[in-house]
Amino acid sequence: MALTMSDVERFEASRPRLEAIAYRLLGSASEAEDAVQETFLRWQAAGADHIEVPEAWLTKVLTNLCLNQLTSARARRETYVGQWLPEPLLAGDPMLGPADTAEQRESVSYAVLVVLERLSPNERVVYVLREAFDYPHREIAGILDITEAASQQIFHRAKKHVADGKARAEIDEAAARRIIDEFLAAAASGRTEPLVRLLTQDAVSIGDGGGKVPARTKAFEGALAVATFMRGLFKPSKAKRALVGGSPDVYATTANGEPALVAVLDGRVIGVMCLEVTAEGIAAVRNQANPDKLERATRRWAAADHGEPLLRAAF
Repeated sequence: MALTMSDVERFEASRPRLEAIAYRLLGSASEAEDAVQETFLRWQAAGADHIEVPEAWLTKVLTNLCLNQLTSARARRETYVGQWLPEPLLAGDPMLGPADTAEQRESVSYAVLVVLERLSPNERVVYVLREAFDYPHREIAGILDITEAASQQIFHRAKKHVADGKARAEIDEAAARRIIDEFLAAAASGRTEPLVRLLTQDAVSIGDGGGKVPARTKAFEGALAVATFMRGLFKPSKAKRALVGGSPDVYATTANGEPALVAVLDGRVIGVMCLEVTAEGIAAVRNQANPDKLERATRRWAAADHGEPLLRAAF
């Protein structure tokens, strides 16, 4: 069924919100884009003039598509090579969605996206719609075809899981930037002691290469193990230069609202390292190196002003 220009404009006005919801639900920008495009096709097929409340209809269709995707994603991740991490979004990416409240900012943080992977699909939907987009439980219940009381119960359960899975209290942006500068300087120094001092005792380091870039299948656990790995990762070598095709530059930025290091080679983002910074130190280092999950980051990087690198010819 053909859409009028008004119908298309109405959908496009909703696209940013739909993409932000889908990204939080799926942890993948490319899959979020696909889900929103499929929502548009269903909007077109349904005939927009027969839909009484377009926003509610679009949200329900998108959510159901994401629920189906989450179910199949769990099966795919059982055969995923190595650790699975979400696709990072660099500063300014519109898919990050609303950031007016602490809850909205936190819901898209890399740390919380990792925790959301442990929730059931329904828990993830309720948490995202309520915490990040302030949907009332009545509307969430209608989207999921459950009772309002069930939606409230699911939300409280999901929120507890997220709170239990998060690291300790966060620190302000200025302090976080200072720590990331110190972290890079310590990692490039070739010594473990400065790194150990910046990490929490139970710090972890996780890398996602997707089977396309070498990455350890298990996390490094403990400050000394993480520091030793980071010291080796930032130590220049011919083997590493041959592996990545040159010597990347390293920049400081934010990804999903968290301090991050971005490795760039010939204009292409080859790695995004997100630091989970707490008042006690760096609690987690999550490194996304799977090239399939860095295509959007590369496009965003090319369109942004990123200044001078903190470290040149890192490898």
